[in-house]
Amino acid sequence: MIRLHEVTRVYATGETAVHALAGVSLEIGRGEFVAIMGQSGSGKSTLMNIIGLLDRPSSGEYGFGGRDVAQLSEDARARLRGSAFGFVFQSYNLLARMTALEQVELPLIYQGAPDRKRRAAEALVRVGLQDRITHLPTELSGGEQQRVAIARSLVVNPLVLLADEPTGALDTATGHELMTLFSELVEQQGLTVVLVTHEAEVAAYAKRTVRMRDGRIIEDSGSPVTAAAAGGPAP
Repeated sequence: MIRLHEVTRVYATGETAVHALAGVSLEIGRGEFVAIMGQSGSGKSTLMNIIGLLDRPSSGEYGFGGRDVAQLSEDARARLRGSAFGFVFQSYNLLARMTALEQVELPLIYQGAPDRKRRAAEALVRVGLQDRITHLPTELSGGEQQRVAIARSLVVNPLVLLADEPTGALDTATGHELMTLFSELVEQQGLTVVLVTHEAEVAAYAKRTVRMRDGRIIEDSGSPVTAAAAGGPAP
């Protein structure tokens, strides 16, 4: 479903060129749970932003669902981003005066979608918050707020959920609950999850780990391509 070939991303900082990605090639299939690991500055968040169409490669190819998305117009990219991707970040980005239901309903309002409240309520049920629908952020724990953020990303029925350090603001037990939820979304509902993290304990929940350093992939464990090349069965 996702295919990147020799993707680079170069940022100009004054007279200095920063090579955030230096020739990354990566394939991710539908229904995979992939963790992208690396220290700060390794390029992992830049890679996620390119996958999620939040940024463009400086060079290289990016195909999504068989389409060459690198050549899409900004309007076409925005439509694809809104329909195919859900985003979860370390900060929950919830609005203080809106209930959980209203927070999740927001993407549907932007799309002009019908049955918004019903769909928002169903998304909250998917993440186990059926008893918190009318609660404000101040009435929710950190883990519950992150679940609202996940429900908000799921309400548009994305093909891919992109999570950037989603457990960074959570304690260990709550982080475990959240990662278990991601695993269930993959195994029971067929969602593709791409998780960016620097924590090995968090990455261990994924079925595949991609390690980055200095803008390059240095290891890809659990990759179907890697398994086939080694003569083993693809997972």
